[in-house]
Amino acid sequence: MSLLERAGLAVLRSVNPETAHGLALKALSGGLVPLPDAIKSPCLATSLAGLDLPNPVGLAAGFDKDGLAMAPLSRAGFGFIELGAVTPKPQPGNPRPRLFRLPQDKAVINRFGFNNSGAAAMAARLKHRPKSAVIGLNLGANKDSTDRAADYASVLSTCGAHLDFATVNVSSPNTEALRDLQGKAALDALLAQVIETRNALPNRPALFLKIAPDLTKAELADIAETALARQIDGIIATNTTLDRDGLHGPHKNQRGGLSGAPLFRKSTQTLADLYRLTDGKLPLIGVGGISSAQDAYAKIKAGATAVQLYTALAYHGLGLAAQIARELDDLAARDGHGSLAHAIGTDQP
Repeated sequence: MSLLERAGLAVLRSVNPETAHGLALKALSGGLVPLPDAIKSPCLATSLAGLDLPNPVGLAAGFDKDGLAMAPLSRAGFGFIELGAVTPKPQPGNPRPRLFRLPQDKAVINRFGFNNSGAAAMAARLKHRPKSAVIGLNLGANKDSTDRAADYASVLSTCGAHLDFATVNVSSPNTEALRDLQGKAALDALLAQVIETRNALPNRPALFLKIAPDLTKAELADIAETALARQIDGIIATNTTLDRDGLHGPHKNQRGGLSGAPLFRKSTQTLADLYRLTDGKLPLIGVGGISSAQDAYAKIKAGATAVQLYTALAYHGLGLAAQIARELDDLAARDGHGSLAHAIGTDQP
């Protein structure tokens, strides 16, 4: 981490975390953050559900909810970027405070509740997206919606023409009963409607499903079966957790989703289980607790084609993405892999 990044992080940690997040986005958009541009090599080049990525390190949804910093983020070393979550109508989300740092655990708890400017505003920004980047959108449902499946389809219909991929987010813990959509019958009906909408788009963006880490073995098996039957393009494993075991500090019992280092083991186990359940036939994106190249490599060896990070940026700076990508190149070479793809699933029994 550079001295400039260290100084910037020190300033951001001195203010309310949600305020700090807003300031970070403004600094990024204002050209105040040094950017390394694309990190790529023959070894890092990744094919994910038909998408050609310069490297497999992506930005998870939640950092840029409204697509305010697409251009600078496309030059920040990420192989792909996920915006959102976005709902059909704008909504303010849950009351503040709703974002809490757990510095001793290198973790964060949030209960944002899909705060965003709505699908129409996102579509307007996406029209001016950087064409060279791989950009996706996390789809959400409004809190007061009476037909959540229709909400996902609506956001995709509004924004889909400008996307490389879209993610059906049924795993946020901060919208009441949203995780109920992970049940087999509800998920199948939801995916059928979203797939129909996707197939009507001229560009047919890849379609991913984002799941929770708090599923039983039977629930995970149902999701794997449904995903394979519906032939979606991949699964993102995982979203935040409701688990609070072993946490420290005054905010450890705040309501919301926990992300960061404590999630790593649980999310990686879910990923590994999912790889076995799908026989490696479905691309998986590993997310949860990644703060180093070793963490990212462990996800890949557990079965991930690509990875995403977000929370670790608050503790290690935006330069972490490029650092992880470069060090992944070294780790693959150390293990004799000419392509990082050769490491996928190699830690499976």
